[in-house]
Parts: sequence; C-alpha cells; structure tokens
Amino acid sequence: MEPAKQTTVQSRIVPWLVVIVSIYVLLVAVDVIGKGFRQEFGGAEGAESLFAFATNPFIGLVLGILATVLIQSSSTVTSIIVALVAGGLPVAIAIPMIMGANVGTTVTNTLVSFGHVNRPGEFRNAFAAATVHDFFNLLSILIFLPLELAFGFLEKLSGALTHVIENMGTVDASGKGIVKIAVGTGTGFVESLTSPLPDLWAGLVLIGVGIALILLSIMYLGSALKTVFVGRSRRFLQTAVGKGPVTGILSGTVVTVLVQSSSTTTSIIVPLAGSGMIGLRHVYPFTLGANIGTTVTALLAATAITGATHAIAHQIAIAHFLYNLLGVIVIYSIPWLRLIPTAGAEWIARLGSERKGLAIAYMLSVFFAVPGLLVLFKTWLS
Repeated sequence: MEPAKQTTVQSRIVPWLVVIVSIYVLLVAVDVIGKGFRQEFGGAEGAESLFAFATNPFIGLVLGILATVLIQSSSTVTSIIVALVAGGLPVAIAIPMIMGANVGTTVTNTLVSFGHVNRPGEFRNAFAAATVHDFFNLLSILIFLPLELAFGFLEKLSGALTHVIENMGTVDASGKGIVKIAVGTGTGFVESLTSPLPDLWAGLVLIGVGIALILLSIMYLGSALKTVFVGRSRRFLQTAVGKGPVTGILSGTVVTVLVQSSSTTTSIIVPLAGSGMIGLRHVYPFTLGANIGTTVTALLAATAITGATHAIAHQIAIAHFLYNLLGVIVIYSIPWLRLIPTAGAEWIARLGSERKGLAIAYMLSVFFAVPGLLVLFKTWLS
C-alpha cells in the first residue's frame, strides 16, 4: 500500500478505535464510581447522609450549574450523576442537579460569542445566539422544578417508564450479555488494583479513578468524534437548520449525538450567527435539539450499571431525557412561551453590545456569582 493511502486509512480507522475505547472506558468508569460509593458509604443510607447538604433542591440545582461550569461538560457531569445515583444518591436530589447541568453547559457558547466583542453588530448577533440557550434552560427550570417539588413529576414519570422498559426485557438486571460482561471485567480489574487498601481508602480511590476516567473518556470521545463528524456536521447544519423549526430541532439533536457535546454544537452555530449567516430564529430550534441530543451520554452511561441499582441508574438517565424533551415540547408548542427566550436573548444582547461590561457581568453573575453565593449562604445557615 502506498504511504499516502496508508496514512489516509489510518486517519479514518484510528478515530473510530478511539471512539470505541472511550465508550468502553466511560462505561467502566461509571460502574467504578457506583461501586466506590457503595463501598465507601454503605449504599443508599450512607449516600443520603453524605448528600444531606443537597436535600434542598435549589442547592442541588446550583451544584449542577457550578460543576458543569467548572468541568465544561454537561455530559461528564450527568455521567457522574448517574454513577452517584447507582451508588445511593436519591433521584429526588439528582433531578435538580441534572437541571442545573443544563444551565451550566451554556457558558461555553457564551464565551465563544466574546470572540466577536470588537465588532458590535456581530457581537450582538453572536451574544443573542448564545444566550437564547440560557434563557430557554432557565425558563424550563421555572416550569418544571415547581412541578417536581410539588408532585415529583419527573421522578414518577421516569420511574414508570423504567418499569415498563424492564418488563419489556430491555434492561438486563442480571449483568449478562457481552457488553456488561466486558464492563464487569474492566470494573473488576480496577477493583483488584485497590484490593490491598483498607475499605475506606479503596472506596475513595475507586471514586477518584472513576471520575478521572470519565473526564478522560469524554475528552477523547469528543475529540475523536469531532475529527470524524464536525466538518460534516457544520455542512449538515448549514443545509438543514434554515428549513424550519422541526428540521432545526432534529438537526441539533443529530449533530449533538454525533459529536457527543451540546457545547460543541451550539458553539459551532454561534460564529455563524455572529457573521449573519444564520438568524436567531434558526439558532433557537437548533439549540433545543442540542438539549435533547446531549442526553444520550447519560443514557449510555446508565447501561454500565448492573445488579440491584441498575433500575435507579436507568431512571435518572431517562429523567434527564424526559426533562429535556418535555421542555422542548411544552415551551416551543405554546406561542407566548416560545417567544420568551428569544425576547430575553435579544434584550441582553442589545444591552451587552452597547456596554460590554454588562455582558461580562451577566455571564459572571449567572454562571458563577449567584450559584456560588447560594452555596455559601446554604453552608452558613447550616
């Protein structure tokens, strides 16, 4: 084989091998964290005491925001949340964390919009395209968090759907099957490395190793998928995003599933909006699709869990999917609700383009100052 052809073949095969290995490591990592928490804290009762500080749903929400802002990946945070639920974190605490992760992930495209800050017209377009995602996620929280607090809406619905799926035989509790045997083998290998340690330290090491493996696997998975798909995804969205809201939502979903990062897909579209190639009314449905597509990672992560906690891990992943899907359906199908995110984005973009300090203050307050102060306030009261 000629060197040029050999290089081309390698450039096509290697990213796919990285994708496969990264997915496997992600599944093992989620299982490892769950095992670590159960070993460290003795199951559900211990986990409930550990997360007692987050029994206030607003603090759970804030923790989801801050964790995602700091890690810069909602996929990573939601995968960790799935593992924590498998380790005993109550679903009622995890659901507000999932909601917060949705808000935290939008900081990336807001930062991207500042690349246009020296060109006021472009910055106004880009900042509006970035913040429409913020306003949509905040509106979704205002609608669904009160329902969750009052009725356990998402917890009950996701629990019922999980039960239906189990009865259909889709969820395998026994741990059999090639994928789960492979994941179990990887988890067993990691556990064997900690066997010489006392139980207390072994549990902590498993949790730390699991989180590190999730961070690494999603980083490499995202990088490999970008190599394979981002160029095609950009062409695809330029073709599809302007063909109507339904097509825009579908294209946002597909692109996000392909690149495994809502931050990446929304950050792709912000510069296009800044340059005037795509208008806000086209950006908006695309970002809604990105919200739906990003839930695939948690659903994938949940497949790693076997044994007694498999159903509850699937439940939180399904709750994430339902929350994002229902948010799109409810908000976008009601005309006056649908207009709120775009109106808010246009308003803050106009102010931000006129006074750059206000744009910076908006970003710092929404993603850092307000969540941080709420956590400090809660700690002080305790």
